[in-house]
Amino acid sequence: MSTDNTAAGASLSRDVLAHLGDVVAQRRAEGDPDKSYVAKLFAKGLDQILKKVGEEATEVVIAAKDGAPDKLVYEVADLWFHSIVALAALDVRPERVLAELARREGLSGLEEFASRQPQERP
Repeated sequence: MSTDNTAAGASLSRDVLAHLGDVVAQRRAEGDPDKSYVAKLFAKGLDQILKKVGEEATEVVIAAKDGAPDKLVYEVADLWFHSIVALAALDVRPERVLAELARREGLSGLEEFASRQPQERP
């Protein structure tokens, strides 16, 4: 992939995630739980939102273990969506996750892990 395509893809990713973050925030603030899945999740509370994240993560693992690429893409999309809902529940924008990934770019996973402060880990 060329640098131009990489930059365009990164911009598209930021735009899509930012837009999704905006929609989730709007549904949280103004959505009717009888008409909006996101509003319904927020009405049920953080525990239900986190339960959905866990369910979707499990479905990602199952799709990967089954070797089903199309199913894996579908399930990862669900996981990302529910993760954005969880972020919104704690007033965190998706752009913060992208900034963290950008900060890690060029670091080995081992270096990044070693650089974390113990209090950052749950």
